[in-house]
Amino acid sequence: MTEQPRMVPSIAIIDANVLEATGLKSILCDIVPKVTVSTFKSLSELQQAMQDGETFAHYFASPQVVLEHSTFFLEHARQTIVLTAQPPTGKLLERFRCLSSSMTEHDLIKAVLSLHQMGHGGHPHPPFHHGNIPEQEIIGPTIEISPREQEVLALVARGFLNKEIANRLCISLTTVISHRKNICEKLHLRSVSSLTIYAVTHGIIQIEDI
Repeated sequence: MTEQPRMVPSIAIIDANVLEATGLKSILCDIVPKVTVSTFKSLSELQQAMQDGETFAHYFASPQVVLEHSTFFLEHARQTIVLTAQPPTGKLLERFRCLSSSMTEHDLIKAVLSLHQMGHGGHPHPPFHHGNIPEQEIIGPTIEISPREQEVLALVARGFLNKEIANRLCISLTTVISHRKNICEKLHLRSVSSLTIYAVTHGIIQIEDI
């Protein structure tokens, strides 16, 4: 009997602010590369996609969208995360998990990583629930990098510059640059943000370290 292919988890971002939605999509794709992330300017766009057969494991939505369409989101409260520029006010929004959309990219990455970690640590309403799909298929395989490369990666993720890394590890600046080049090539990653996400999701550093 032919094994049925696994369904890839999908996340919907519903926000009229295109820049915010695009930025969050980029971060989510870095954290959980096997997850499909789609952006919608309104709930009607989302519902049209759902009518066309798309399904979503989670919904990231602006407060305005949640308040205007509370019936829909209350029915999906366990799957909804509100993107709010300030602490939520009112009993309705307090029923959802929230992320501040006014965070710096660094802080937003840290917050989303925290939600991701909670989702795999027994949290009653996991923000990233993938059914029976193994975790390694979601965050990607662990690539073999040397102990020294792990040390360099950990310091990069903690925000140290190349010269500072060289001084801390007592190696030359050229060696640091070479290690970083090798790490990026092995992991197929380029930005500091994506390297930070990899380091946290693969246990090289803790969220508290970034």
